[in-house]
Amino acid sequence: MATNRQILLAARPVGFPKDSDFNLVESPIQKPGPGQILVRSIYVSVDPYMRGRMNDVKSYAPPVQIGGLMGGGAVGRVLESNNPAFENGDIVTGMFGWQEYAVSDGKEVRKVDPALAPISTSLGILGMPGLTAYFGLLEICNPQPGETVVVSGAAGAVGSLVGQIAKIKGCRAVGIAGGDDKVAYLTGELGFDGAFNYKAVKDYVGKLQELCPSGVDVYFDNVGGEITDAVLRCINTKARLSICGQISQYNVEKLEMGPRMVLTSLLVKQARAEGFLVFQFADKYPQALKQMADWLRAGQLKYSEDIVEGIENTPRAFMAMLNGGNTGKQLVRIWNEE
Repeated sequence: MATNRQILLAARPVGFPKDSDFNLVESPIQKPGPGQILVRSIYVSVDPYMRGRMNDVKSYAPPVQIGGLMGGGAVGRVLESNNPAFENGDIVTGMFGWQEYAVSDGKEVRKVDPALAPISTSLGILGMPGLTAYFGLLEICNPQPGETVVVSGAAGAVGSLVGQIAKIKGCRAVGIAGGDDKVAYLTGELGFDGAFNYKAVKDYVGKLQELCPSGVDVYFDNVGGEITDAVLRCINTKARLSICGQISQYNVEKLEMGPRMVLTSLLVKQARAEGFLVFQFADKYPQALKQMADWLRAGQLKYSEDIVEGIENTPRAFMAMLNGGNTGKQLVRIWNEE
């Protein structure tokens, strides 16, 4: 009898996660009850926000409990349906977690059209990262033609899309990434107007002033820390900052003290910084996904995927992503239908 392999949280990480913080277990596959569906996942997503859910702290989502299933998005095929909204064979995406098989009541599960794009895109450009880029830039910052948009974590699943959407809207796009290969990808493949490797630059402010001679009008922040401190010194009057992530802070054992100039910069420049969660725009998902799909079909958006094979390798893919090892969307393929 087939079993379900799952990744559970074995211990709460102290600093950067390690292998021993996760546990691979096998259990019987559940049978779907009335109104439920059984899904066999094909791709599992790993994302930066998952690191915060490994801590026992109050946040916008409850923490994963010790011994609990690691949460996360996945896309797969319906094997058995007792829910009239789904048929056997449907491709669906939802928060199925780090496991091979999932039983769901169908709430917050979305059908995926394999004819539209590869199904893996439902976890990337046509999924939560794409929606995050879309709303975080357009709704929070409202970029205008001719403005300069700076993106940190620019080679990741979200940042790479933010820069491209900025270009579609007639802006200059400048990216900050962690490698010369990523810089080449941003400027050579994705059309960013400029980018720099923060690991090879000592003077962030000087480099930003070089690449943004007219200053920074919009900053999409995925990173926080010293990079964001530097960007704040380069913002223009009425600048807008979209606070999407703070990945530089997720694994620190002691909170870092930021410079006092942060609030002063916002005050003097009459700028606005706003944090957001993509779920607050849930009622607008359909039109956003349609627009992203149109841009994708028209060749105005490009995407990249880093794919690791095997459910057992999900924790290492997650840790590599946290360490900046990916370009584009980090995925784990746990079932090859072929």
